[in-house]
Amino acid sequence: MDGNITVKYLQDYLRQKDFKPGQEREYFLKLAEEVGEVARAMHKGLLPKAPDDVIGTLGEELWDVMYYTLALANLYGIDMETVIPIKEAHNEKRRPGQAPAFETGR
Repeated sequence: MDGNITVKYLQDYLRQKDFKPGQEREYFLKLAEEVGEVARAMHKGLLPKAPDDVIGTLGEELWDVMYYTLALANLYGIDMETVIPIKEAHNEKRRPGQAPAFETGR
């Protein structure tokens, strides 16, 4: 990694490092597993004690979730840098100033 991290950079990096068409189910199962590990890390309060303290922390598990999310996007040919602003504009129209996770009235 070169330190200039954008969504596009991450997708390109993962496409070069880990791109296995036909393995979508396996990538999804890893994503689900990593979400469970995020929950465990949150429950145990596994926060870093120093900025470079990542292994065994919530930060490590959040990266794993991002990794498999972007890897899945790659397998389906989805450019997340295109998707993100479109989806955010849609969310803003539906619920101005609210995060989607905190919508009420469902």
